[in-house]
Amino acid sequence: MEAGMPKRKEPGKSLRIKVISMGNAEVGKSCIIKRYCEKRFVPKYLATIGIDYGVTKVYIKDREIKVNIFDMAGHPFFYEVRNEFYKDTQGVILVYDVSQKDSFEALDSWLAEMKQELGPHGNMDNIIFTVCANKMFYSAIVDFCENGGKRPGTNVSISFTKEQADNIRRIRNSKDSWDMLGVKPGATRDEVNKAYRKLAVLLHPDKCMAPGSEDAFKAVVNARTALLKNIK
Repeated sequence: MEAGMPKRKEPGKSLRIKVISMGNAEVGKSCIIKRYCEKRFVPKYLATIGIDYGVTKVYIKDREIKVNIFDMAGHPFFYEVRNEFYKDTQGVILVYDVSQKDSFEALDSWLAEMKQELGPHGNMDNIIFTVCANKMFYSAIVDFCENGGKRPGTNVSISFTKEQADNIRRIRNSKDSWDMLGVKPGATRDEVNKAYRKLAVLLHPDKCMAPGSEDAFKAVVNARTALLKNIK
């Protein structure tokens, strides 16, 4: 290096931070993390088994920061797996489903679980907590459908009908396979198949663009299969 020339500033070492997601099963934690880390939306739901993991890089004032996100399975069965991941956490994403009030009310119990696992010497004051309301898009679109498939105050049609949205919502809240197909317990094989065909035509993902149509269609298929096994 020539005399008098300034030394080149060496880039700082990458900073690593640990973030975990917490919340009930099926609130959409995995989909949020994949959207952030992989920049893609995943419409299919696969239950997290224990712990999933995502990583992405962000830059703050030319400093590279590697964000390591641990996706904690929400089912109580996986408590013995996730309890090891609370330590050394710097950020927490608390996720709830806007259509499930109990998932919001459960956030306090998730915080209590974390506090318990960190122990008496654990310090939660230095952890950044963010509450994330998920599935809001779905709820908003369903509201749009209350106006006959058009946005309130406009003549702009959207890509699915009120009937489709109502059935997706009904299927999602069904208590059993009979309720899902809309038939009474003890219905005949022909009645089950007739109800299935009607819903299959209405909700097939190739014809229905409503959020949740694919999951609803699969649920209907599974309900029909389950009922026909028990009908002679």
